[in-house]
Amino acid sequence: MPHHALEITLTRPLSPAALHQAARKLPLVANHDATRLMALVPAKTPHRAARRLRHRLEAQLPIDVITTHYPDADHKVILNVALPTTVHAALTAAARRECQSPESLVELAVHRALAEHAEQENDRLDRAVHRLLAHTTPAYLLSAVGHALTRLPESPTP
Repeated sequence: MPHHALEITLTRPLSPAALHQAARKLPLVANHDATRLMALVPAKTPHRAARRLRHRLEAQLPIDVITTHYPDADHKVILNVALPTTVHAALTAAARRECQSPESLVELAVHRALAEHAEQENDRLDRAVHRLLAHTTPAYLLSAVGHALTRLPESPTP
């Protein structure tokens, strides 16, 4: 049976004792502040692996989101979120009205939000570049950006 790498985002950091207790049920690796965990879960599909992980650990951990660590064959990351009953009912009703599955409706909403964020970030950077160009030449600005990028210890991820 294949194993799937899953990342668990927690709502709060874990104490070392809580992490040790959870790791007795399933081997886990924590990041530096114990707010994100990694696990390898055996299952036929990534969806089943995420459900299995949530079922095993949700009573012990303050799980916010479970995601697959690697994209699937369609270049998508699986997102596993436990919604409150009222939110799930509203989502199901909205999906039914749109003749879609709840998963499709959420996927579309996430894509729209990410596209809007990317557009806002592009606009913000465009305005910042224009402000900088008001005081220097494109060649100096390009040189300064290249110099700054070579000195960054780690670039932020988009």
